Amino acid sequence: MRDPAFWWRDGSLAATLLAPFATGYGVIAAQRMAQTGAGAGVPVICVGNFTLGGAGKTPTVMMLAKMLQAAGEKPCCLSRGYGGSEAGPKLVDVQADTAAQVGDEALLLARVAPTIVSRDRVAGAKAVSGASVIVMDDGLQNGSLAKDFTLAVVDGRRGIGNGKVFPAGPLRAPLLAQLARTDALLVIGDGKNVQGPLAAAGSRPVFHGRLVPDPAALAALKSRNVFAFAGIGDPEKFFDTLTQAGIAVTQRKAFADHHCFTGEEAAELEMQAEHEGLTLLSTEKDHARMMGDPVLAALAARTQVLPVTLVVDEADALRALVLGKIRKPA
Repeated sequence: MRDPAFWWRDGSLAATLLAPFATGYGVIAAQRMAQTGAGAGVPVICVGNFTLGGAGKTPTVMMLAKMLQAAGEKPCCLSRGYGGSEAGPKLVDVQADTAAQVGDEALLLARVAPTIVSRDRVAGAKAVSGASVIVMDDGLQNGSLAKDFTLAVVDGRRGIGNGKVFPAGPLRAPLLAQLARTDALLVIGDGKNVQGPLAAAGSRPVFHGRLVPDPAALAALKSRNVFAFAGIGDPEKFFDTLTQAGIAVTQRKAFADHHCFTGEEAAELEMQAEHEGLTLLSTEKDHARMMGDPVLAALAARTQVLPVTLVVDEADALRALVLGKIRKPA
């Protein structure tokens, strides 16, 4: 299921009609966020976002895990394992587990640091062993686990849409209720459409980041005409990244977030690419969902991936802030 188009524009009749439901949903979401969370035994960093759909949380968690490792910490990532069958808590085995078991995001995180998947965040935190800090992928709206630092990721291209709560808009809870649980914001992208959250952020630090494609992979794709496809929160962001990088995107196809490709879809993608002489290109998340599935083996082998790395402009300031939060004086 794709996001309704009216979420991302003002003055929609659909949003007005859904406003009463949004009010009720917002009250419940705010109450859930306000509960006193259980302690994890080690500091907890939460990476969340204000809206439903993708904003760049997973690259942010990976960036923070690497930043913490470079600072001498031992991070463990905690993921809900969305899209996977495992309820957890389970330590992800990047060699043996599949996305069908633990979710695509957890597989990517496990390439960087030990990763636990658990639908129960408190149980997942208790299962962490040998770590000096937990980096939680998502969970801003989940108050069950106490957090030492919460970073809200904002998509600079889409912002918060019409600024309304689900189902009238993309917000997971009222913006002010979410900001009350947020320590800093990270805007990924040009930031043209983030006036709302930035204006409401007050004195909270605002950092700026961008997704930088892997140079070697980019060079290999420069001379090719590609068929780009993606099943992520915002496929257009992926397509825009390719275009801005100078890749010739001849065909493109968007699927729903965390889409599980079928054998028929795989065959169709392969045949169209073969017929038009195009290189199939997708995201790391999409490729992770293909791996381990015999039906998708041919598609996985044929599909090229463009890895991206999150680069934060104010990296030194972010590092100092994060370390200051988790290394509190005894």
